[in-house]
Amino acid sequence: MRRKAGLILLALAVFFTALSPLLRWYVFPRLVKIPANQYQTMVLEAKNPTLLDYGTMQARTVPQVTIVETLKGDVEAAKKIDRTAGRDVVVWDGLSYVQGPDGKMVSRLPERYIFDAHSQDPVHATGETVDGDPVRRDGIEFKWPFLTQKRDYEYFDAQTRTTSPIHYEGTRTFRGVKVYYFEQTIPWTKVPMPKSMPVQGITPESVAKTGTTRWYTTVRRFWVEPVTGAPVYGEEIHKEELRGGTLLGGRDKVTAFAGDVKMREDYIKSTVALVKHNRLPILMLTSYLPWGFLVLGVCLLALSLYLEARGRRPGEQAPAEKAGTKEPDPVTAGSEEPGPVSAGTEEAGPVTA
Repeated sequence: MRRKAGLILLALAVFFTALSPLLRWYVFPRLVKIPANQYQTMVLEAKNPTLLDYGTMQARTVPQVTIVETLKGDVEAAKKIDRTAGRDVVVWDGLSYVQGPDGKMVSRLPERYIFDAHSQDPVHATGETVDGDPVRRDGIEFKWPFLTQKRDYEYFDAQTRTTSPIHYEGTRTFRGVKVYYFEQTIPWTKVPMPKSMPVQGITPESVAKTGTTRWYTTVRRFWVEPVTGAPVYGEEIHKEELRGGTLLGGRDKVTAFAGDVKMREDYIKSTVALVKHNRLPILMLTSYLPWGFLVLGVCLLALSLYLEARGRRPGEQAPAEKAGTKEPDPVTAGSEEPGPVSAGTEEAGPVTA
């Protein structure tokens, strides 16, 4: 009975030990993915920024500028790319919409971002654009990979259409969540005029004829939850200038926008709550279950070996002894036993009077 139980425990030990790496390296990459139909909105604000009045071409301080960022998954486009790319792909149509204190548009920047659903690596396909211009991303954007590492990443900047490192600057705690802090500085760079201008009749082509150019710099900061790879908070110290040309009336440059852009408080709370909720399924597949199954497998193996050793312990009663049967004593040299009486032999009888 012990031997049979030991074999069962050994089989279970092998099963759970093999299941441990299988969950981490096979199941996790195939189950944990960004859904193709994801839709999300983020609102950021800049308090008391400097904003250009295109009517007077003078920079002034305004109470607030609001930036609404939306990301919408295009399921049909993702399916078409899936068939050629040979992997699960997500297509995000993004829009960064900036409005002034009066609610009117300051600028809008549409994007199409195509990436691997699990690794977040960019996937190069037709339709990858920024403001209608074809681009080729070589780094991440919006989201870090699942199980983010303590290292620098290549991050795509939509304004300059270039990729540069975003640096890991340490581990911090944000609203009770352990996060990795990343920072990227984009130096002053000449960038294209937005195709959608805030003043009717002014176009990028008409501005280009005046010789005026647009320049941009920013310090980009993200607090990233490492298990999900989702930023729980972000901000930018953002500056834009118009330089040269006849549009500025002889001035060398004028500030188009300058402000510290931060996530709005209600969106911070909802993002932190969502990230806390999404951490558990990932941790189950990458940490809790793999390590738990490995420990369980080792314990079952030890128990099966213990039962096997007990079954082979010397000095244990033989089965015949347990049944109460005693074996005959062995015959030794020099012992005499009465033989059988042969035919014709008379035994002496008793003497009578």
